[in-house]
Amino acid sequence: MHLARTRSLFFLAFLTCALIIAAVLYLQHVVGLEPCLLCLSQRAAMVSCGVLTLAAACHSPGVTGWHRYCVALLMVALVGAAMAGFQVWLQTASADELIPVFAALDSLSPGRWSDSFHVNAAVCAQITWSLFGLSLPEWSLLAFVGLALLPLYPLFSELSRWISAGSRTDY
Repeated sequence: MHLARTRSLFFLAFLTCALIIAAVLYLQHVVGLEPCLLCLSQRAAMVSCGVLTLAAACHSPGVTGWHRYCVALLMVALVGAAMAGFQVWLQTASADELIPVFAALDSLSPGRWSDSFHVNAAVCAQITWSLFGLSLPEWSLLAFVGLALLPLYPLFSELSRWISAGSRTDY
């Protein structure tokens, strides 16, 4: 694994995360878009991805350390992608599709949590801003998918080297 190249890649990912967080804060404080619960959760996941990528770029560990950073970034990015995907589904689902979900949640946890989820889900389902025809959760989903693909490069390059080294036999 080329550690310098991987370090640069993680620093570039950190800059991307920082720009995304700056853009989201601009949309909140200057444009006036209020974030919903899922938006705040996605923001926390993006900050976590940024912290992980900055730590990986600054720490510059050995191969085992890179693998740990890659796996941690992959897990956080997949959680963020799941939250963004759920919000995209909320925005694109019809009311008929949402009724069974809300009914199942009501049966699992009656009380304040369920009522709070109904209110927040209704807020999260609104499309309040779009760029090039994509809503903010769709952009977030794209960013998290990109961040999930990033650690696969070092992991698979090391795996391919390991496989090719194992296939060589000296007679």
